[in-house]
Amino acid sequence: MLQQLLVNGLIAGGIYALVALGFSVIYRTVKFFHFAHGAVYAAGAYFGYTLAIQLKLHFVLAFLLAMVFAALVGILIDRIVYRPLRKKNASNLILLLASFGIFVFVQNLIQLIYGAQILSLRTGPVKEGYHIFSAVITPTQILILTVSVLLMFLLWAFIKKTKLGKAMRAVSDDAVAASVVGINPEKTIMASFALGSAWAGAAGVLIALETNLEPTMGFAAILKGIIASIIGGIGSIPGAMFGGFFLGIAENLGIAWISSGWKDAIAFAILIVFLLIRPQGIIGVKNKEETV
Repeated sequence: MLQQLLVNGLIAGGIYALVALGFSVIYRTVKFFHFAHGAVYAAGAYFGYTLAIQLKLHFVLAFLLAMVFAALVGILIDRIVYRPLRKKNASNLILLLASFGIFVFVQNLIQLIYGAQILSLRTGPVKEGYHIFSAVITPTQILILTVSVLLMFLLWAFIKKTKLGKAMRAVSDDAVAASVVGINPEKTIMASFALGSAWAGAAGVLIALETNLEPTMGFAAILKGIIASIIGGIGSIPGAMFGGFFLGIAENLGIAWISSGWKDAIAFAILIVFLLIRPQGIIGVKNKEETV
């Protein structure tokens, strides 16, 4: 029983970590809660469904194109909505309200296009899972966990090692100083939205392999992503990874004693405990360099 809960927690944690990573990449540069990130997650999942199920493309190609599509959605959101607000020096509250509006708009647009019915990316017969000790893990779950971990380390390496990643870190630390040394903050912000949104789209497609698609799926995802980010240390890339897995495992261990319907309540209870004990998160930041 315990081993199965741990396996389930790792699978859920991988998805939470991907959402949290995308959210953290964007938050680092714009410094406000991009709640519409959840809508991008759902849009990526539905676009992957369109390509893989309706257009019969190979899943790998559909997955990569869904990431590209999610990146474009993120860029459009920033260029059409957030950038004009930034030029007017809008407060973070205004930006947050705008992000809620975008979330509602995209969610309703998805429902208008695809309807309210539940859809699925799963095709073919259900395959028997592999027995590891006393736990069972399916080939789909292995794929989800493997791809999630791979994408996490790819993102970490990109932020840490590439020229664009270093520019994103510089803008995160001080946009004015970054512009003085020749870095264009607006282009860097656009790149952050593209990268973070692509990872959200990847998470959406991966979770659609295990569960069903519905227009409201982005709401729970962004809440878990934000909670995971806060647990690890808001804006921290390693913290987002840790927070995602910690939250996934803690939720699944929690439902061993109470009903699975309380999973969301467990997540919020964990958040409250962390805010009371360590407001800066587990991988809290004492200086700007530690946010990398």
